[in-house]
Amino acid sequence: MQRTFLLGLFVVLLAFAAGPNLFTTHANQSYEVVHGWPQLPEGFALGQTTGVEVDSKNRVLVFHRGARPILAFDGKSGNLLASFGDGLFGSAHGLTVDHEDNIWVTDASRHTVHKFSPDGKLLMSVGAADVPGVDGSHFNRPTDVAVAPNADIYIADGYGNRRIVHLNSSGEFIREWGTEGSAPGQFVDPHGLALDPDGNVYVADRGNSRIQVFTKDGKFIKEWKSKELGRPWGLDIDSKPFLFVADGGDLHPQPPERNRILKLDLNGKILEAWGSFGSYDGQFYWAHDVAAGDDGAVYVTDVNVGMRVQKFVKP
Repeated sequence: MQRTFLLGLFVVLLAFAAGPNLFTTHANQSYEVVHGWPQLPEGFALGQTTGVEVDSKNRVLVFHRGARPILAFDGKSGNLLASFGDGLFGSAHGLTVDHEDNIWVTDASRHTVHKFSPDGKLLMSVGAADVPGVDGSHFNRPTDVAVAPNADIYIADGYGNRRIVHLNSSGEFIREWGTEGSAPGQFVDPHGLALDPDGNVYVADRGNSRIQVFTKDGKFIKEWKSKELGRPWGLDIDSKPFLFVADGGDLHPQPPERNRILKLDLNGKILEAWGSFGSYDGQFYWAHDVAAGDDGAVYVTDVNVGMRVQKFVKP
């Protein structure tokens, strides 16, 4: 027994000593990390980094649990361009950017969703601050938000409730769908959202280790679930369109835990995968969210030990 334990411990230590290549999840690492991105101001450190998205000007918006919680970086250089949101949030979580470059975020502890202009002016809030609920104007620990071209709003009301909420552009309730469970249309921790060009809604059903796809009206279309897909945490659909998935692994990870990014077509076929568990550049501890820019760069937030955002490009 003691010999087995010591052998296991040796393997774990070897994994970390060997760096990012021992427990990679894909033989061909199709994307490479950009070392030194982003450029943080002197003395500034990221907190738990939860949300990321890229706007039409190639600004990379990052949401984190710390001072200046919404950060805008230049996608190319990594220089910090703007920051805002001090004092507004209890627990930063999801972030998206709409077709007018407005910035939307969810606060998972204050039960609210906020819309900001590209320059950081608060434009709208939905949900009752600090009052959880399960009706058309209350949420319970919402995890993510997606906005359609017509400005309809989809909210993953995910930690306290197990539903998707559909609002119009003014924040008025249209419909909801989902209950707790593992059947089609049910959820356990609906954690991430993305919309495809047809308006279909993709849900990272993290607790059920699957992605579910619905029409814009909430009708179930299909699900994807496999060992290769893992446990989806965050989603993004780029302009091509391809679906990028952050497989953040399990909630209590131990090496050789998987932690990776997947690139899929919209038929669910995995085209590429890269990354592994760890804290080296190019690795992830809890890959929480993913975003793809029009220039092909991919950005990934790490919410736990890493507490960072990394940029990846094709070699």
